[in-house]
Amino acid sequence: MEERKPPLRLVFPGRVYRAEAVDASHMDQFHQIDGLFVAKNVSMADLKATLNTFARAIYRRDVPTRIIPIYFPFVEPGVQMDVQCATCAGSGRFEDKRCPVCKGTKWVEVLGAGMVHPNVFKAVGYSSEDVTGFAFGMGLERITMGRHGIHEIREFLQNDLRFLEQFR
Repeated sequence: MEERKPPLRLVFPGRVYRAEAVDASHMDQFHQIDGLFVAKNVSMADLKATLNTFARAIYRRDVPTRIIPIYFPFVEPGVQMDVQCATCAGSGRFEDKRCPVCKGTKWVEVLGAGMVHPNVFKAVGYSSEDVTGFAFGMGLERITMGRHGIHEIREFLQNDLRFLEQFR
């Protein structure tokens, strides 16, 4: 943003390391894609439409989604997008137990997003009266879990050929 003027449509892939309790759907390292769209008159409706288009392209055309408010730095308002858990098909149960992926909630958070905070625009020399924008970030492993029915995120880092060969 410091090097270019709007409109901007950018995607940034990368590896993330963070202090995180490891379980079936969380890892302390993963691959992430961040996106940024800045232009005139970008709205929350644009963000919601973009996220729903993404979810329906990756999962299935009729996948239930929900967008709920949550705090994330650098955006205001912030939201997270949840999709219906593919492991338990939205029942909250898997093999007669609480689903290990959604923890019985029937939903899986797939990404965080929001409208770019005016202070971010100010910091890079943009006028928040002239432009608006949205940003998002998603973990690729969690997206892949939902798309392919993988029940355990730790499988991605164990280098087990039996697991990896299914993606040929």
